[in-house]
Amino acid sequence: MRLVHLADLHLGFRQYQRLTPSGINQREADVAATVLRATAQIVDLAPELIVIGGDIFHTVRPSNPAIVHAYRVLMQLRDRLPDTPIVMVAGNHDAPRTAETGCILRLFREIGVFVADAKAELFTFPQQSLAVLAVPDVPGIDRPPLLPPDGFTHRVLLLHGEIAGLLPAHAASADRAAIEIPPAALHAEQWSYVALGHYHVYREVATRAYYSGSLDYTSSNPWGELREEKEQRIPGKGFIEHDLVSGAHRFHPVQPSRPLLDLEYVDASGMSAQDLDSAIKARVDTAPGGIDDRVVRLTVRNVARHVVRELDHAALRDYRKRAMHFHLDTRRPDPLPRRAGDGSGGRARRATLPELVAERLRERALPADVDREQFVTLGMRYLKQAEDAAMAALPVLES
Repeated sequence: MRLVHLADLHLGFRQYQRLTPSGINQREADVAATVLRATAQIVDLAPELIVIGGDIFHTVRPSNPAIVHAYRVLMQLRDRLPDTPIVMVAGNHDAPRTAETGCILRLFREIGVFVADAKAELFTFPQQSLAVLAVPDVPGIDRPPLLPPDGFTHRVLLLHGEIAGLLPAHAASADRAAIEIPPAALHAEQWSYVALGHYHVYREVATRAYYSGSLDYTSSNPWGELREEKEQRIPGKGFIEHDLVSGAHRFHPVQPSRPLLDLEYVDASGMSAQDLDSAIKARVDTAPGGIDDRVVRLTVRNVARHVVRELDHAALRDYRKRAMHFHLDTRRPDPLPRRAGDGSGGRARRATLPELVAERLRERALPADVDREQFVTLGMRYLKQAEDAAMAALPVLES
């Protein structure tokens, strides 16, 4: 019995300001096209079960085009694979923060999709001797023990959440945190298969327990995902096909609609603005596949602020016009500690609070469309305002 496991579709994801001729955000259209391409691949495989591990939408209240696209995709699966159950759970992007607000995923029950959106539910399919325990990511959910039911040959756990201690630093998100599950709580060895959603990179968690990863680059730090995929030799985004009887397992890559390109970084130490202009041009001119219509990042390290101001901004505007999005991520040199002879008694000077905050802000993973220097400047301004407010609140000592 073969299942297909996919997760983190993030339909309705929007990024940058480019629009399609019909007025849809270009990245939203890209993600929708990727999901449609994955759907065609799944139909060709004709599995006996489809499980979707949450975050079907990017927001709790998705746009009408996103809802319509999800409906069309699921209807295509229902029409082309009428005997294949589809089970989905709500992820942290799908689930409302309050119980009074209904989850949009309930809509898909009307077309025969089995949905767990407010509580854990056990869906059983006696003809296949199959049981699926579906556990959504809902605030305050009373999560049952993650143990398989008796009396079924095939037992699948479908869960959206974060396995404690597993995710790397680049996966940290500013979104509401997903539920966290200790690895031992999965009881993975007792299930036929554990299908996980939330983490956007394909990864094995335990025996027969996997994150399928997302179908496209829809997180706040796609560059960290690209780096991890390269290091782990994972061929990008996709979904899983797994045979519950034989244990045969295969990851199916899905070609993204809009390729991302992270160019080799430039070390600008000692460079003038003209030197850096030439180095940036060389990276762009030799980019594999070119930069046109792609999402591109070029990181420049050890570059002083005045050098950034003096860059050829007309050339940068041209790069941004050619690419779908071109992000020049400039990072200033690390401050040097004070040493012997500087009046500190020969010991390295302890960094000040502003220096520590600035350092952390420069290291933080940022969305591709956020300018790092502006981000650091804004953070330092907020810190100064907080310090001023704290000083103003101190009592005045009279002599």
